[in-house]
Parts: sequence; C-alpha cells; structure tokens
Amino acid sequence: MDAQPKSTAPVSIWWFAFGYFAAYAPYAALTKAVTKGALPGQTRIVDGYEILPLSVVCSLVGMLVFITSKGWWRYAGRGKLFGLDLPMPNRWTGFSGVCTAIVIITTTLAYTFKGVSIVFVMLLMRGGVLVIAPISDRLAKRPVKWYSWVGLALSLTALVVADRSGDYTITTVCAIDVIAYLFGYFVRLRFMSKLAKSDDPNANLRYFVEEQMVGTPFLLLSLLTVALVAPLTHGGGFGDFAHSVRHGFGSFFSREAVVVGVVAFIGVLSQGTGIFGGLILLDKRENSYCVPVNRASSILAGLVASVGLYLFLKQPPPSKGELAGAALIVAAISMLSVPPLLEKRRAAKAAA
Repeated sequence: MDAQPKSTAPVSIWWFAFGYFAAYAPYAALTKAVTKGALPGQTRIVDGYEILPLSVVCSLVGMLVFITSKGWWRYAGRGKLFGLDLPMPNRWTGFSGVCTAIVIITTTLAYTFKGVSIVFVMLLMRGGVLVIAPISDRLAKRPVKWYSWVGLALSLTALVVADRSGDYTITTVCAIDVIAYLFGYFVRLRFMSKLAKSDDPNANLRYFVEEQMVGTPFLLLSLLTVALVAPLTHGGGFGDFAHSVRHGFGSFFSREAVVVGVVAFIGVLSQGTGIFGGLILLDKRENSYCVPVNRASSILAGLVASVGLYLFLKQPPPSKGELAGAALIVAAISMLSVPPLLEKRRAAKAAA
C-alpha cells in the first residue's frame, strides 16, 4: 500500500491573501510600466502580448521551483508515462488546469478588442466571478454565512465604484470572451467544491498541485500554437495578437536588457498570484467567502500599484473612484475577518 503524505496543518486564508497582494502589486505596476515605456532606460513601448511568451516560461519555472521546494509533488496522484512513475492529474483536476489557462488567455484577449470599453469588460469579469460564487455554493449545497453575503455585496459595490466610466460598449466576440472567462472560473469553483475545499489539507494540496501542473504548461503550448499560426492570420484583433505573441518568441529578446529582465520577473510574480490566488479559492469555507477575499486582495494591490507608479514613475494618480472602491474593500475585509474571529472565540469559550 502506498504511504500517505503526512497531514499538513492548514494556513490561514489571510496569509494567502497577503501573499496574493504582495505578488499582485508589483506584478501590476511593472506590467503597466513596461507596456507604457516608463521603465528607466527603456526607449520603446512594449506590446502587452509580446511579453507573454517569456513571462509564461518564467511562470512555468516558478511553478516547478515552488512545488519542488515545498515537497508538494508527493500530494499529487501518480501515473505511468513511458514506464516512469510520475505525478499525474486526474481528469477533473486536469480540466480545471485547462480552465485556469482559459481564464488567463481570455483576460489577455479582452485587451485586444477595438472599440470596446476595457473598463466595462474588466467590471464584467471581476464582478461576474463575485456573482457566480454564491451560485456555485448553492449548487454544492454549501451554507453561506451572513457576513459572506455582506462582504460579497461590498466587494461588488467597490468594483462598480472603482471602475465606473459610463462607457458600456461591448461586441459579440468580446461578450463570448467574457463568457468563456466566467465559464473557466465557474468550472474551477465547482470542481474545487466537489473535490477539495475540505477539512483535510492534503486533499486541498493534491488538487492545487494537479491543477498547477496543467495550467501553465497548457498556456505555454497554447501560445506556441498561436505563434505558429500567426503567418496565416491578417490584421485585426486576433491577427495582431498572434503576431505579437510570435514576436515574443523571437525579436523581443533584442530589446533592452532591463526590459527583458523585468518581463522575466513579471512572469515569476504572475505565478505568485496564481499560487496564492489558487490557495485562497481552495480554502474550505464557502466560495461566497473566498472569492471576495481573492478579489479584495487584487483591488487593493491594484491601488498600491497605481500609487507606486504615480510616486516613482510620474504616472497618473489613482482616481477618486479607485480610492472610494478601496475604502469599500477595506470594509469588506473587515466584514469577512472580524465576525469569523468572534465566532471562533465564542466557540473556544463554550468548549472551555
């Protein structure tokens, strides 16, 4: 009989939220800086899709280093490949990893559609995930605590306040992109509710490792496919995207060393957001609790990134809407953290 991994004590979701925030803030700031040509020593603006190949390769390396250093490969299922006994995902975690890649790809493609309000699209994506969280809980027959509902409402309100632009333009192709993004998140949340999010941290780690070992490699293979078909495409949304990705595998490396180095670091930070974001969603509590924690961390990180760009690279400061949204997020975090803490203390007193 195979030896089971020794049980691992659970880590507070708020430590994962801090890690997500700490990776997301410099990730957002550096990505914005390099694609606006604002880095010291940078002479040319870099197309946002041109940085994808190198950043994804570095994300893949970061994933392998992280899981190996933590010794978490032992939690994954095992399978035979060419006679070798290797960590293997099952069909469900494998599909969840593909959905993770879909989320990343559709987020990227959302920026390629011309004549579309990017702010509105991001609102649909972020807010849509908040909306599907309680739906997923209902389907999984998970009870939703009252403070999760309040935190959910505050987070959704913060998105509306922070991202309001009055421009609600969207095309059919862009709408399909948003639907695919939400589908990817919906499937992930459903599978997590069914196969993980349990009191057994080993089950959560197994799901995490198996999903991670599929997501980034699948994304890299997708980018390679896009680069190969680029010569067959013409101008327009996907054509421009494909040619930019192709340049990312080639001519991008002739740019300034500072640009190449920063993009490599962006890839590592991107993997950090994937690691900590995934661990937040895998917390055993309901999705209506975990998703607002995830979204709140990203919004606060985005605000810090904007402030950093303003202070150090003379970029536009955060808007009043962003500041108001951040205040609502702080209220949401308080609502999500204080009541559970009080419940835990009351339970401890009752057991004493």
